[in-house]
Amino acid sequence: MVTSSPSAHPGRARAIAHFRLRLRRHPILHVSYRVLIAIVGTAIIIGGLILVPLPGPGWLIVFVGVAVLGTEFRWARTAANWVRRQVQRVWEWWKARRATRP
Repeated sequence: MVTSSPSAHPGRARAIAHFRLRLRRHPILHVSYRVLIAIVGTAIIIGGLILVPLPGPGWLIVFVGVAVLGTEFRWARTAANWVRRQVQRVWEWWKARRATRP
């Protein structure tokens, strides 16, 4: 699995940091941006929850919505990190279980 981190793309990370700094200088733009992120993230989560009982990637879409919210809200970032750790634990357990099978 390929992961993208800010250190992997220093120019992009710098541009994002500059964009957010400019937003914070203008309170109305900053609040508007956070509201937009909240609306988009919530819409993605609701769409994912609607898809959960259907075959397909419902939960994955929910987690993408939480990740979108995590770009601006600390509580969502904390929740996404917790879910990521739990998924990693389950994945390690699953790999260990498969390794013990003949």
